[in-house]
Amino acid sequence: MISFRPAIKSSAKLLVGIYSESGCGKTYSALQLARGFVGDNGKIAMIETESGRGEAYADTLPGGYSVLSLREDFSPKAYGEAIRAAEEGKFDALIIDSASHEWEGINGVLDMAAKNEEAGKKGLLIWQKPKIEHSKEFMLRLMQTSIPLVIVCMRAKYPMEGHGKDMKRSTVLEPKQSADILFEMMVHGYIDYDHNMHITKPRNKAEDKTGIVNSVFEDNKPITIETGKRLSNWASGAKSAPPPAPEVIEPFDYDAASDKMCAATTEAELKAAFSVAWKRAKADKDDGMAETIKAIYDEQKNKLEVPQ
Repeated sequence: MISFRPAIKSSAKLLVGIYSESGCGKTYSALQLARGFVGDNGKIAMIETESGRGEAYADTLPGGYSVLSLREDFSPKAYGEAIRAAEEGKFDALIIDSASHEWEGINGVLDMAAKNEEAGKKGLLIWQKPKIEHSKEFMLRLMQTSIPLVIVCMRAKYPMEGHGKDMKRSTVLEPKQSADILFEMMVHGYIDYDHNMHITKPRNKAEDKTGIVNSVFEDNKPITIETGKRLSNWASGAKSAPPPAPEVIEPFDYDAASDKMCAATTEAELKAAFSVAWKRAKADKDDGMAETIKAIYDEQKNKLEVPQ
């Protein structure tokens, strides 16, 4: 007999998607999140596909972690068997690093489709079995796993848009996986080269009806062990201190700073005015303004060095 039961937050499947270009820190971010979530004595498993790079933090992550390496077979079934092994090992958190190989690696979905086409299959038959196996062996295992937290790391790229001479690189970073994988994630975001995570689901705090971003993740900040601790508290219903409010940065008057440099009568005055404006432009990540400030400084420095 089937029956309903009261909904409890702890039953919500914690699938977190992290994607980035190479070198941005998605593996380290995932390990930090996992360790904070499981606690000092919790067990972390990693399905590792990146030629051993996932083990680089074995001596730096408190408590360590266990690894299962996939090499020459990245089929959906191989991933499914690895997830099943993590379940049997009674791990508290699982990191898949990376899931992109399941899509574009040897024996992955794209490879399976290419082999079907080479074998003479046409139309829907090219993709039928690869997509069924992707859904059954990989995605279904992810969504039904008993592991409390699964972190799915993915490679990412900026795809090309347009046609012919109008082709240009997109400004939207996309993970190298199936187009719909992000729909299954409770939270997902990308890591930039400064190792900050930019939340892409939920898209904003107003849309965050579960409170998982407002109370757990800090947008445009690195993932830390503290992030994982807050995620654990959120899942259990325990109260935790919310992420610190973002620092309010007052607008900077670059025109006034430029005027101050131009009015400087000594090199010391010029350097002092330049230093303030330059540091602020760098903090604002405004490279154009930084170049302008530097150009004004060079021009004024030359004027001060020329005898009047």
